[in-house]
Amino acid sequence: MLRVPCGLMWQTLSLRARLILLVAAVLLIGLAANIGRLVLEAGPRVQAEDQNVIRLAAELAQALLSGLNENGIEEADLRVTRAFEGLERLRHIKVFREGGKPRAGPAGEKVGGRAETRQPPAWFVALIKPEPTTIRIPLASHGTDLGSLVISSEPSDEISEIWDGIVTQLVVGACIALVLFLITAAVVSRALRPLNSLATAMSRVESGDYSTRVTPAGPPELAAICGRLNHLVEALGDAMEDRRQLAGRLVSLQDCERKEVARELHDEFGPYLFALRAHVSSLEVAIGGRGADAKVLLQQCRAMTEQLGALQQANRQILDRLRPIGLAELGLSEALSGLIRMWRQAHPETVVNLSVSASLTALDETTELTIYRVVQEALTNVFRHAGASSVAIAISPLDSEAGTVRVEVRDNGSGLPADHKSGLGTIGMRERVAALGGNVTMNSTAEGLVIEARLPARARM
Repeated sequence: MLRVPCGLMWQTLSLRARLILLVAAVLLIGLAANIGRLVLEAGPRVQAEDQNVIRLAAELAQALLSGLNENGIEEADLRVTRAFEGLERLRHIKVFREGGKPRAGPAGEKVGGRAETRQPPAWFVALIKPEPTTIRIPLASHGTDLGSLVISSEPSDEISEIWDGIVTQLVVGACIALVLFLITAAVVSRALRPLNSLATAMSRVESGDYSTRVTPAGPPELAAICGRLNHLVEALGDAMEDRRQLAGRLVSLQDCERKEVARELHDEFGPYLFALRAHVSSLEVAIGGRGADAKVLLQQCRAMTEQLGALQQANRQILDRLRPIGLAELGLSEALSGLIRMWRQAHPETVVNLSVSASLTALDETTELTIYRVVQEALTNVFRHAGASSVAIAISPLDSEAGTVRVEVRDNGSGLPADHKSGLGTIGMRERVAALGGNVTMNSTAEGLVIEARLPARARM
């Protein structure tokens, strides 16, 4: 026969079943403890009752039999008979005249007897029945011995009453415990009913239904959990929507980047390559003809050299857009200096200052590339839209303990227009920083535009 360990069985029970079983166990333990208390108190209670009834019977007998010597023998015998009649009305005792028959019958047959009670089991009687107590009162009148009055305790009635009380308390207590158990089970079931709704809602969320909401119900704790779950599902739905939009933007950015590279290849490389081909053709004609003019050949060669230089510059710009030249070899500061020199050559009228804190530790390649792209996009926006005459770039550690780097690009241009909408470049810059756990803010002031990026300073391994 397969036996399941109690611990494993307990683990398989639901929370509702566990709570109900615990309540049932508490009620049963309470009922058993109360019955046990009654059983333990039964013996002392019977003993005390025996002593009290014997003492009362002795006092009553002394009162009824006083003055036997004051009357004759017949009057004394009559008083003894009356004493018997008075004593036999007492419960829990047997009274008889020594040498004669008992004057009080068995328990339950006395005058003024009580209704019959449940007969206690033998084990209960043996557990609490005390030793019977017997007293003898000598009877004499004018020197004549009238025998003795024997009074003995009879605890059978008291034991029956105690057992009857225990059975009654057991029945009443069991009924009360059953009612409390049913009420508790109903309350627990009603209180835990929202858990089923929570489990159903989480299953729907797991399947991708982020519109699922749970109506707060039940006790305050479960209602609060329902509210937090609704908030969590809403945040998760927003995050999944942002993820979907991010994936779409990434695809759009990739397509835009490809179009930009294709346009630059067509616009920059195409004319120069066509001109080089034309010059090569002219050189072939000049060299193949008679009386080639050395001056003309030299001019053609110089033109080709200028066009090759322009091609190299265009190639460098495209490569720099795809991958900053010298970032890994020379470091962030030198790579940014090269980027700024390029912009200065194209826009000599604009002053660009770069400040890289000496306390900035060596960052990993991804962090340095992100900082470079932030500065690159910020400068692109400045020279395309802001019309600024000066730009200040500052890179410094913001919090050495938290490991945060701040990148600030400040210009004195026109700032953001009222109907400003972020372009693909700005969106890409924000997403690059957000991917590292940072954020980007853009504040337009009377002095110009301030772009600030804060991102974790991950050290180079």
